[in-house]
Amino acid sequence: MVFLLVSLIVLHLVTLAMLLIATLEKSWWIWDDSEISDLWYNCFHDNSSDTWMCAATNENDWLQSVQALMVLSVVFSSISFLFFLGQLLTMSKGGLFYFTGFCQAFAGFTDFAACLIFTFHRKEILNDTRDLSKGHFGFCFILAWLCVPLLLVSGVLYVHLRKKQ
Repeated sequence: MVFLLVSLIVLHLVTLAMLLIATLEKSWWIWDDSEISDLWYNCFHDNSSDTWMCAATNENDWLQSVQALMVLSVVFSSISFLFFLGQLLTMSKGGLFYFTGFCQAFAGFTDFAACLIFTFHRKEILNDTRDLSKGHFGFCFILAWLCVPLLLVSGVLYVHLRKKQ
């Protein structure tokens, strides 16, 4: 039982770190090696100064939805972890971690919705006249998709976890 508990805590922390990276890092869409877009900025590499120059993204409803859902996912996963620690210390023997599991599963669903919106509305989100076939999804987008099953599985495990001591 201790192994399951430690594994679940590690899974939760790894997933939370992945969510933070996916939400804050600058690689949701890559046009080429010198231009990238994310949820917050559009950046291009300036060869003369060898730095990345970034400007805020053009706000539209789809992008704001993805931003809000990703932030909600991070918030619910964080709340889930804090409540888990609190329940671990205060809950009576035999209690179940329902609230923790439901918060974690909800974080998974909000991440899933954000990824779906970005997948199907990337033309409107990127708000660019260039051909989308000249770009590809970045590692943050893939990381966000990887978080979906991890969040849902950990949410289900929390619901079935019973406090033994």
